[in-house]
Amino acid sequence: MWQGNIKTLICQFPVDGELVWIGIRPGRKEVMRSVDEVFVDCQQGLLDDHYAGRSKQRQVTLFQWEYLRVIESLMGMKVTPALLRRNLLVRGINLMALNKQVFQIGHAIFTTTGLCQPCSRMEAVLGCGGYNAMRSHGGITAQVLQSGKIKTGDALTVLQQE
Repeated sequence: MWQGNIKTLICQFPVDGELVWIGIRPGRKEVMRSVDEVFVDCQQGLLDDHYAGRSKQRQVTLFQWEYLRVIESLMGMKVTPALLRRNLLVRGINLMALNKQVFQIGHAIFTTTGLCQPCSRMEAVLGCGGYNAMRSHGGITAQVLQSGKIKTGDALTVLQQE
């Protein structure tokens, strides 16, 4: 039988995640641009993203790749990452378990700042019921602690905290 406490359990992850898609929002309501790599700045967030420099609490948004199939099932349609308006699509790790965690992707280090709740725009891009389909599946927001380049295929590794 395992001996330990909840604090230890919260910090244990079976495998690293993987960054599978990067999206930049060039402007408000403009179509997202998919890129293979981007520089992430601790003051600005993702360079060239229209949210760059606005709020440290929401410098970067992350979405769970596995939830794409859930949204597709709920909506009865094919859903692409760009429709969801999140910056980073990650698979293989439970993003909800990253609450209060520090993690690294590529050369950048992040900390989770909260949940990324859906907005009314989901109703417009996904259709009737899109907002409700995204509830509890909106992903997370993060602040950049250390600047660096990230690229698709990079691991998302949770860093040990003291």
